[in-house]
Amino acid sequence: MPDTIVLSWEALDGLVARLAEETGRDFDLVLAITRGGLVPAGMLAYRLNLREILVVGVEFYRPEGGTHERPRIGHFPADELLAGRRVLVVDEVWETGETMTEVLARLRAAGATPVSAVIHYKPGRSRVAGAPDHHAAVVDGWVTYPYKAGA
Repeated sequence: MPDTIVLSWEALDGLVARLAEETGRDFDLVLAITRGGLVPAGMLAYRLNLREILVVGVEFYRPEGGTHERPRIGHFPADELLAGRRVLVVDEVWETGETMTEVLARLRAAGATPVSAVIHYKPGRSRVAGAPDHHAAVVDGWVTYPYKAGA
């Protein structure tokens, strides 16, 4: 069984710095995927000097365990906020890849040019074609982020 990683704030900051270097600054705005992507998106926006941060509300993992059949999109920014813009989409982890894939498809349909960025990529668990455009680290096990309850 893969190890559990308990990430400190300092380690998270280092991973965000690595991600910022990799992504570059050619974006109009950041789109954070809730809930896990909120903190990394804010940290990344500071490093990239981006002031516009939008949020998409997504639920894929059920509170009682397991996942929904597909990601459930709640709040999504209006098309006019996205059309013609280069959007950096941030989440904490690409596990199955289904959440990010759904969000990227919605952004393309709105006329945006999305680029995906995650702190951790789990290629062995991904269930979609492709991979994130950018990631800071590859892991197999569970990651506990410092901003999550009980961390």
